[in-house]
Amino acid sequence: MNKGKSMKINLNNKEVSMAGESFSVRELLNLMHFTFPMIVVKINGRLVKKEDYERVFIGDGDNVEAIHLISGG
Repeated sequence: MNKGKSMKINLNNKEVSMAGESFSVRELLNLMHFTFPMIVVKINGRLVKKEDYERVFIGDGDNVEAIHLISGG
């Protein structure tokens, strides 16, 4: 993560400006305080598996969806 640059992403249909050039999915979830036990993440419409959160990076202009799943009946 390079803090000298900034990027804009679309996160859950809202434009967000962030310091840095890219973030892993895990870093973004931590920065946004998304700590839900059941969460689905998509980048540009592609599902990211939970085991890939450290290896998949979000860059400038990406469309990110972080959807909190709720169980119940």
